[in-house]
Amino acid sequence: MGMHIPVLLQECLAVLDPKPGEFFIDGTLGGGGHAREIISKINPGGTFLAVDRDQRAVEAFNQLELPKSVRVVTETASYAQLPEILKRQSLPKADGLLLDLGFSSEQISGGSLANRGFSFTADEPLIMTYGDDTPSLAQRLADLAENDLESIIREYGEERYAQQIAKSIAQMAKEKGIATTGQLVTAIRSAVPVNYEQGRLHPATRTFQALRIYVNDELRQLEQLLDSLPQIIQSGGRVAIISFHSLEDRIVKQHFRQFRDRSRGSVEGRDHGRRVLAGELPNSTPASNAGTKKPITATEEEISINPRSRSAKLRVMTL
Repeated sequence: MGMHIPVLLQECLAVLDPKPGEFFIDGTLGGGGHAREIISKINPGGTFLAVDRDQRAVEAFNQLELPKSVRVVTETASYAQLPEILKRQSLPKADGLLLDLGFSSEQISGGSLANRGFSFTADEPLIMTYGDDTPSLAQRLADLAENDLESIIREYGEERYAQQIAKSIAQMAKEKGIATTGQLVTAIRSAVPVNYEQGRLHPATRTFQALRIYVNDELRQLEQLLDSLPQIIQSGGRVAIISFHSLEDRIVKQHFRQFRDRSRGSVEGRDHGRRVLAGELPNSTPASNAGTKKPITATEEEISINPRSRSAKLRVMTL
């Protein structure tokens, strides 16, 4: 797990402001980079709940040496199940929640959680699910109608060659079957122009993203989590969500705006509603980009070290 570089780490710590004795949740544990830093801040006396759909991520995290005076609870589950997890573990509402959406860098080639088909740069089994509780992408492709496939690639991948790519994938799935990422990349490449994206983006990028979102039901899970925030976070608690995709970011932005409007509309919530509106950092310095208006993005320095952070957008809300 040493290779994992947590995205927007310092920015997350600044806006979440974890303090000794507090209760924090990481709903997307991944390589554990954010989790370890938050645990060190809530030490001593804090409680930490780590959740991930990938059992290997949870098992690897359980092997780490963590401060003895922090109660650490781990669960192999989706963050959408947080209300039930809190009940089952007899945990109160949390002081803070972090979600780092999408897949972990550990899940792509070379990472400790690789070999599930998230990367188009390595030939791996076409699983592409975070856990083993749902059918693999290879299984899904065998049953997907071409027009459904086209809709998925167009909507979730915002891919302009969705029609051609869907036709090529459906044809290959029917004739030979698609069991590996290499076969899927071959089907995509044969459907797009040779000079597609002029080499800046791999031609399979958007299709892989779309299929990953579809097979893991990511947008619905995110909606479910956002709807249940009042059951998870106590009043005055902080929520930080990092997204890498415009559709995810839009969902987060809309939900945060609805919370803010509801807070402003209720007498009881007016005070912290103002805090959300201003997007204030914990030290009470107004920072318009920390609220719902404008997301926090990576510095050029971070992008040079970790290119994946280029598309990361962090939105923050105080309940």
